[in-house]
Amino acid sequence: FSGERIVGGKKEQDSKKLPALSVPRRTDHPVMGIQSKKNFINANAVAAITGLPKKPQPIYVDRRQGDKYLLETSGLVPKYIKKKDYGVTPKYVTRRNEERKRAQKEQEASNLEHLKNRAMKQLSDEERNSLLQGLKKNWEEVYREFQGLSVEIDTISKKIYKEKLELQMKQLEHDIEVIEKHKVIYIANDGNA
Repeated sequence: FSGERIVGGKKEQDSKKLPALSVPRRTDHPVMGIQSKKNFINANAVAAITGLPKKPQPIYVDRRQGDKYLLETSGLVPKYIKKKDYGVTPKYVTRRNEERKRAQKEQEASNLEHLKNRAMKQLSDEERNSLLQGLKKNWEEVYREFQGLSVEIDTISKKIYKEKLELQMKQLEHDIEVIEKHKVIYIANDGNA
C-alpha cells in the first residue's frame, strides 16, 4: 500500500503528507559567503538627491494651538464635483420617477373614464318640451280628481286623500316651475349605462 487511495476512479493523496513549507526547517543551513558589491549608502544618497521631493500632505489648522487635520477628509475639498457623473441623476431614480409618472397617468386615465361614465347628460329641447307637457298633463289629471272631491270632508280617509292630492299638485307645480325657469337641464347618469 503506497499511501494513495482510489476514490471514484481518481487517486487521492493521503492526508499524512505535509504541504510544502515556506519557512526553512531547523535542519536547513543558510547559504554563506554571498556578498554584494553595491554601496547602499551612496545609492541611497544619489536616489535622495536626484529623486523628486515628496509632496506635503494637504492639511488644515483649525485653532491657534495648531491642531492639524487632513484636508481631504474634512469635506473642504470639492473632490466630488470633479467626478464624471457629478450632477447626473442616478438610473434608479429616473426609473422610479418614470414608474411613478406611468402609474399617475394610469390613475388619471381611470379617473377620467369613471367621470365619463358618470358624466351629466344635457336634456334636448324636444325632450324638455315633452317632459313639460307630460308634467302639465299629470297636473291636470290630479287637479280634475281634486275638483271631483266632495265639498264636505267628514271622514279621515277623505281628509288623507285630499292632502295626498294637494301634495301631488304642489310637487308637480314645483317641477313645472323649475323646468320652465331653466332652459338648459342636465341629467346625472347612474354609471350603469
